Amino acid sequence: MTAIFFYGTLCHLPLLEAVLGVRAGDLAGRIDAAVLHDHRVSWVDGEAYPMIEAAPGWSADGVVLSAVSEGEEARISYYEGAFSYHLSEVLVRTGKGETPALCYYPMAQGQRRGEPWCLSDWVSVWAEMSVNAARDVMARRCRYDAETAARLRPSLMARHWSRMLARSAPHPATRRRDPGPGDVRLQNRLPGFRGFFEMAEFSFDHLKFDGTRSAPVTREAFLAFDAALVLPYDPASDHLVLIEQLRLGPYWRDDPRPWVFEPIAGLVDPGEDPADTARREAMEESGLSLDALEPMTRVYASPGYSTEFFHCFLAVTNLSSYEERSGNGLASEHEDIRTHRLSFDEAIEMVASGEINAGPLVMMLYWLAANRDRLRASA
Repeated sequence: MTAIFFYGTLCHLPLLEAVLGVRAGDLAGRIDAAVLHDHRVSWVDGEAYPMIEAAPGWSADGVVLSAVSEGEEARISYYEGAFSYHLSEVLVRTGKGETPALCYYPMAQGQRRGEPWCLSDWVSVWAEMSVNAARDVMARRCRYDAETAARLRPSLMARHWSRMLARSAPHPATRRRDPGPGDVRLQNRLPGFRGFFEMAEFSFDHLKFDGTRSAPVTREAFLAFDAALVLPYDPASDHLVLIEQLRLGPYWRDDPRPWVFEPIAGLVDPGEDPADTARREAMEESGLSLDALEPMTRVYASPGYSTEFFHCFLAVTNLSSYEERSGNGLASEHEDIRTHRLSFDEAIEMVASGEINAGPLVMMLYWLAANRDRLRASA
């Protein structure tokens, strides 16, 4: 058995417990505060995790986990391997004196040093997402190698950011049920499918409208993400911009025309404001730089079985010189997008004909129809 020194996110005990797959409190007596001299810990510039480097005169505060078994080391190495780290031997000082330990050093040479690392700052924003994503990463250990897990991790973080957004948003209940604790009880959750998307299989019961409880129900739910959608609109010319791309839903439904008109859209990254997502996606998919956004609506795509949630925005912008283009999107995401500049009347005619058949776009165009006079009057 050996000891491992942690200087960054794994100093947060709930995260370390999630990686090791142990219960809260199981590591009591094995954790000690420690210092690694002549080293500096900094945020990786633009990222939500730290880096360590040799720096004479500096000190890296952290913790040491003692009596690490081979199985525990393998779990930690799988998790840290997803961040391209490797183990090196160091000498750290604890309250009991100097002790040898292993430490994870970054393998990537391109990491740029940011501000000095602050664990409490990380905890305030990223801890909940990271702990839950760590459980997801470790649950995929038998299915994926560490490199594949690294590619999945941002998506896993985004799914838990969606849950945080759901809890923080206003939830009026003027007519619908305002539930109390225990109104819905999760009885059992089976492993289900866990990949980029996740399919949860579970049993539950719930309080019925007549005051009795339902029988146990077994269902599956598709665990997706929050997405931001934006419709660029020029009220002066009464034109808007849509995108067109191949969509796999229509393809697997045997739709002979699986290229679909849609609003500009993209998944909300972990920690990202959905409005910033909309602006980022607008530049990637259409080349448009958008400023002020007007919220349209916030809706579940298909609440019967999916967690997918849409944050919809209108962007009032000048489209007088906008030129349609193709080949937009990120090559890393295999996107091949064509943009269309068309009048509001054309778009509504395409809804009527069925050529526009994506539900979110139809909803957003009808929202625009209801607000069009107001927008044009202020143009």
